[in-house]
Formats: sequence, structure tokens, C-alpha cells
Amino acid sequence: MKRPSSILITVALAVVTAACASLLAFNYLKKHDGAAFQGVAIVSAATDVPIGTKLDASHIKLATWPKESIPAGYYTDAKAPLGRIAVRPISSGDIVTEQKLMPLNPSANGGIMTYIVPHGHRAVTVAVNEVAGVAGFITPNSRVDIVLTSTLPGDKDKDNNISKIILQNIPVLATGQVTEQKDGKPTVVPTVTLDLLPDDAEKLIVGAKKGSLQLLLRNVIDIAAVTTRGATITNVLGRVEQAPVAKTVVPKRVKLAAAAPPPQPAKFTVEVIKGGTKSTREFPAE
Repeated sequence: MKRPSSILITVALAVVTAACASLLAFNYLKKHDGAAFQGVAIVSAATDVPIGTKLDASHIKLATWPKESIPAGYYTDAKAPLGRIAVRPISSGDIVTEQKLMPLNPSANGGIMTYIVPHGHRAVTVAVNEVAGVAGFITPNSRVDIVLTSTLPGDKDKDNNISKIILQNIPVLATGQVTEQKDGKPTVVPTVTLDLLPDDAEKLIVGAKKGSLQLLLRNVIDIAAVTTRGATITNVLGRVEQAPVAKTVVPKRVKLAAAAPPPQPAKFTVEVIKGGTKSTREFPAE
């Protein structure tokens, strides 16, 4: 029997050593992975939940999340958030937290709008009609520019108006009392509630008192500000040359001379004495 060569012995020892190391590493990782991942079953959204939705069993589900990734205000009881109203949009799979729901006693803290207005902003409602409201195509979460049409300051001519964009890229919080569009169809509403900074809210209110407002609907991704000079009837129509007014010539009345009377025919007179009577007779001259 021949003795194994040193090369074969070295390879065999390397294989055995690698197998032992792999087995030890596998057991170590398995043990520590199980200890590190501590999943917790918490309440999550089973579907997209719009603002103003009253939660029921179809909106929620239990999902396992890593303990260190769970935000404050989560629920572990699936029945706990039932009947609560969402004051923030909740996407499918997101964790349902107390901060995203209306308080149990909303009358003590205001309605749903007070939770929608961002911190430091103000909600301002303006009246619109079908034209000013872009035929009902303005919906919650739209962005609009606001045009004010008013008389030029200091101008006594009430017909000399100017239209000017006074606010741009303003988020719409609600139309009427609707805070979320659900069916995608245009609906004409008499009011629009806008999300404004306090300074912009002052501009809008004084503008609404002095003139009429028109809303301009923006593309959802168009947020760039634009600079405009405003429009008056003069720069809309340009300089209009007025045609000279033709003078009406009234002919003078000519005073005609009176016609001369026709010449009287020649006559001769004869004095006739008959008895004691004296008379005169006229005869035309031949």
C-alpha cells in the first residue's frame, strides 16, 4: 500500500476545515438572525384610504413589522381604529397611527379641516361660480393661480379695469365641503378653500373686496412662478384709431324775392252825366 502524497492530504484537510467553518457560521447566523428580528403584528392599511374616510374592517389588516421600525402611535388591535376618520391620506401597506386619524372627540378640537391645514398656513374660502371655478374641474389637491380684475388704483374711470395674477401655485384644500375627489367627474361648487400663507391670505381677502376673482388651473407638475404685467383693455385691443366724424352740411335757405305783380291792363275812364246824376265808367283800352 502506497502512502498518500502530501498534496492529497493537504486538500483533504482544507475541505474538512472549510466544511466545519461553514457549518459553524451557518449556525451562528441562524441563531443571531432569529434574535435580531423581532417582528410585531401591527395595524396597516389594506387599501388606499383617502382623507375623510371612516375606517371599517375592509380598510385595515395586520402586518408584521420590525420592532425598531415602528413609528409612535401604532395599533396592535385591529378593532381599535374602526370607526375613526382619516385626516391624512394613507397608502396601502402604510402603518395606521393615531396621528393620521381624527380624535375621538373632534368637536373639542374643530372639524376635519383643522387637521388638513399645514402648520403655519391658513385655510381661506372664496366664492366662485361655474366660470371662476373652471367649470368644476378644480378639485381637492389641485393647484391654481388667482387672477384679480379690478379698477386701476386712482383711476376715476370705472370701466378702465386691469386683470393681474396676484397669487400662484396655491393648493386647493376643499371644494364646497368636499376634501377628496372620489369619482373623477367635474362638480360645480359655490366655494373653494385654499391653503395660503398669512400674507397671501391678506392679499386674497382685500382683492376679493375690491374686484372679482378668477381661478386658473395648473398642471399637476407645473410649479414654476411666472411674471406678468397685467392686462388692460388698452393692451388687449391695442391703440384703436378712431375714424374722423363726418360733418353734416346743412344747405342754407335762399330767400327768394317776391314775384312782381302782373302789369295791370290799360284802362280809360269816362264820366257820364245823366240828368242830375253823375257816374264814372271804365273801359279797357284796345
